[in-house]
Amino acid sequence: MGTSTFRSGLVAAALLVSPIEARSQGRDTTARDTVRRATPLSTVTVTATRTARRTFDTPQSIVVLDSAQLREKIAPPIELFRDVAGLDVSGVGSNQRRPEIRGLRGQRVLLLADGLRLTNARRQQDFGELPALAGDGAVSRVEVVRGPASVLYGSDAIGGVINLISAPLPGSDDLHGSIAYRYGSAGKESSPNVTLAGRRGRVAVRLNAGYRDAEAYRAPAGTFGNITFDDDVRVHDSGVRDRSHDATLSFDVSSAQEVYVRGAWYEARRAGFGYVDPALLGPNQPLIQIRYPAQDFARYAVGYRGAASLGISDRFDVSGYTQRNERELDTRVFVPFSTPGAGVTSHSLNFTDLETFGGRFELAKALGSHIVTYGIDWFRDRSRNTDTSTTRVTGFGPPSTRTNNVPLVPNATFRQAGAFAQVELRPVERLTAVLGARFQDVMAATRPTPRLTAPLLESRDRSTVWSANAVYRLLQGVNVIGAVGRGFRSPNLVERFFEGAAPEGGGFQRANTDLDAETSRNVEVGARLQRRAWYLESFIFRNDIYDAIRTVATGDSVNRQPAFQNRNVGRLRISGVEATTGLQLVSGLHGSISLTRLDGRNVSTPGSPIGDSYSSKAVADVGYHQPGGVFSLGYTVRHQGEQKEVIVGTNPIGSVIPAFTTHSARAQLRLPSVRQVHNHLSLVVDNIGDKLYAEFPNASFFRPEPGRNVRLALVSQF
Repeated sequence: MGTSTFRSGLVAAALLVSPIEARSQGRDTTARDTVRRATPLSTVTVTATRTARRTFDTPQSIVVLDSAQLREKIAPPIELFRDVAGLDVSGVGSNQRRPEIRGLRGQRVLLLADGLRLTNARRQQDFGELPALAGDGAVSRVEVVRGPASVLYGSDAIGGVINLISAPLPGSDDLHGSIAYRYGSAGKESSPNVTLAGRRGRVAVRLNAGYRDAEAYRAPAGTFGNITFDDDVRVHDSGVRDRSHDATLSFDVSSAQEVYVRGAWYEARRAGFGYVDPALLGPNQPLIQIRYPAQDFARYAVGYRGAASLGISDRFDVSGYTQRNERELDTRVFVPFSTPGAGVTSHSLNFTDLETFGGRFELAKALGSHIVTYGIDWFRDRSRNTDTSTTRVTGFGPPSTRTNNVPLVPNATFRQAGAFAQVELRPVERLTAVLGARFQDVMAATRPTPRLTAPLLESRDRSTVWSANAVYRLLQGVNVIGAVGRGFRSPNLVERFFEGAAPEGGGFQRANTDLDAETSRNVEVGARLQRRAWYLESFIFRNDIYDAIRTVATGDSVNRQPAFQNRNVGRLRISGVEATTGLQLVSGLHGSISLTRLDGRNVSTPGSPIGDSYSSKAVADVGYHQPGGVFSLGYTVRHQGEQKEVIVGTNPIGSVIPAFTTHSARAQLRLPSVRQVHNHLSLVVDNIGDKLYAEFPNASFFRPEPGRNVRLALVSQF
């Protein structure tokens, strides 16, 4: 078997890259390559089952965003989630966008980079990890599993998994690359990116470097709920200056075995969560300013994988990684009292140094028409923290100031190790069933910490999870899917050990070392239909989260601020419906419509809203690719219905988050090639109507979206 043949198969099964991209030999497909694009259900995916299969035949709900979509939208990969059924994005600005899956976000969604964990244990529950750490220019493909995936990936995959996948390496002797420059009028964002990839015999290499500089953007004048802006307003701290680099080196030990080394580096300056002047939001609104003055991230991975008949396996994948994340957090909060001029001002500075070491050992064995996948994985987060906080109370006699330099989270270690097994069965010709189970051991422990005299603490969770998914071919081109499974999420270091002023302001958070792990039971049924160029996919699901961790008031106060604590509150339920249909025409015209309905309930405490996402969403998209590949055009309309499940008193918009509709248009033009250099110009206009609105996750901490935003990209490929 030759090297190129091996690479096409091995990349599909073990490298988490589709065979379609592997056959392109690492080359970014140009506009003329995508005139007759396959439907989304024909895309090959590997994240859901760890073996390559078409989305149409995958017994789970999965979304694939390929390089063509990323290129057309001229946006970071996570930005595209807003136009996909069941997905959403929280946060604002170029750097702080975070994903949501079926109404769940933060630590309930697991983020992977090339199949290895990116999520760490030193984040607030609702914040989660930053996809930007993977480097937007390095990502050529995103696979999203909607629904629990704890069997294959362990803790935090309670709501789903997002796998950010790098571009494949060349499959034959070749040298190619690209130079891209992108500009966005919102915040005057400027972003150059350079990629170079090549192969010489058994050795292949890929290099990527990108830079981004964006100022704080402005939101347009208008009315949204109870908020009215007479003029454009600045969303402070919504810009960033960051850069990313990554390098991959691969060596084919034989025609069926490969060893690789990867390095990725990311650094960001003056990033922030964004905020609007509270005086514009109404009386007695708090000022909450959360900034990351500096963040540095480095990740190294090494692996050995291959296809060989070893008796116990036909495919093996051994990988190890280490990463380090150093970040500074600067939080300033002013909470006014009813008395004019009175209130509490809090200013805290945090430095976190987080080191992670982990690995995965995975084997797969074919037994006739069945496939057994099994292995072990582990990781350890080691956190070191320093904190300084100042609290100043005014309005009750002489101002009183209190300074504290005790760390809010002790130095601590968070470790997980698990063993998993999954079998893909084909008992009859039309049926494929995937059964899996995992045992996981989790340990969190504090370590000696300067200026902290509390006794050392340790907590441990052991969980067993399982899944049973099946797809049945009812008719030619008609599949029905059923999935049921149990997921889990162990409380992280912040949830267990954080004690101090909450980063979001307005309260004091107490530690709780007695938290139990969250578990979930997800049930869903769906169907996929494919008739030549027409496709339809629909799922109905219900995900119940037991021992759900939520922040609740304790009834007392600290320094005149109400006290809160993370506690296991009982059962939450997220249920919904997702449907997507589309038509791809040979002439180059294509269109799609997706609909989503989400309902979040606190089963244990009815009447207590838990809605963290939209209630309904409809997206319509139409596009045209000129058959010769000279140009393409597209238009997208997204409508989100009003959300009535609002925690009263926590946002300035009102008791209902209003519905809104946004429009965007896009165009691509193939410019003349010069000496084998292919040039493409892309244009996207977002928020065409220049309308004031805020996505629901950004409503209570009100941060509106940019006004009309014109984005341009010039890409030269050779």
